[in-house]
Amino acid sequence: MIIDYTETGRIIASLTEGETDEVALMATVVCELHHADDRFDWTGFYRVVAPDLLKIGPYQGGHGCLVIPFSRGVCGAAARTGAVQLVDDVDAFPGHIACASSTRSEIVLPVRAGDGRLIGVLDIDSDRPAAFTEADSAGLSAILRSVFGDL
Repeated sequence: MIIDYTETGRIIASLTEGETDEVALMATVVCELHHADDRFDWTGFYRVVAPDLLKIGPYQGGHGCLVIPFSRGVCGAAARTGAVQLVDDVDAFPGHIACASSTRSEIVLPVRAGDGRLIGVLDIDSDRPAAFTEADSAGLSAILRSVFGDL
């Protein structure tokens, strides 16, 4: 099954309405996204906890890396540049951090509060090569703006 971003966005909006706690929001978003698409092998947030440092937040799937500096990996690149990272082949990404040997492709999106402050990144891994497209980037970005844009 492939995710219907409009419907999943509606479900997430109804579940998160009125919630302002970042971790509670992240946990709910991750749960809904992870179970909405069978391409999603690992789905989780890395939170900004210090300058240039991410720590694992709510996630679904196997264990993730605990700490990721902005200077390393796909998640670090998304945090450092503020740009969505769409990686068809993680082995070809310079400095990729292999948290799970099963990961073949990845999409990582910066997560910003309404004031523009970077609060983390959403990381979705797939055990399939080239699993993600610009449509995933657009759909996920819309959900993130709707959930975290009012914080």
